Amino acid sequence: MNGKGSLTLEAGIERSWEVLLDPHVLEKCIMGCKKLDLIEENKYTADLAIGIAAVKGKYESTIEIADIEKPKHYKLIVKGAGGPGNVEAIGEIDLIPIDENTTTLSYSYEAEVAGKVAMVGQRMLSGVAKLIIQDFFKKFGKELKRMEKSA
Repeated sequence: MNGKGSLTLEAGIERSWEVLLDPHVLEKCIMGCKKLDLIEENKYTADLAIGIAAVKGKYESTIEIADIEKPKHYKLIVKGAGGPGNVEAIGEIDLIPIDENTTTLSYSYEAEVAGKVAMVGQRMLSGVAKLIIQDFFKKFGKELKRMEKSA
C-alpha cells in the first residue's frame, strides 16, 4: 500500500523542520500516541492505541528518523506490532521553501501489514492509512501555527 500528498505550512523551512522533528509535537500529532520515548538519537518507542476499523488495537512501535538532509528531507521508518497484526511503513518527507513564511511539505509512503489486519481488504486499509496520515498533518499544521503565534 502506498500514497503521497503535500500541504502548505505557514512557517519558513527552518522553523517547519525544527517543529517537525520535535518529539513533543510528534507525540501530540501521531494518532493514538499514548507515549513517545527517545531510545537513541532519532529513534523512539511509541505506545499507540488506534481506534479505527480493522486496525483498532494497541501497538508497540518504533519510529526512526533516517537519511536526514537538514532542513529539507528525511525518511521516517515506523514498525508496529500489536493484537491486530504488524505494520511496517516508510515515509519520505520533503520540505520546499516558498518564501520566508511559507513551506511546502511533500510526503510519500509505502506500508505493509501482516496478521489479522492484513485479512481486511486493501481498499479499506488504504483508506485507514490515508486517514491516519491526513490526521497527522492536520494536527501538525495546527500545532505549527500555534507555535508560530506564541513565538
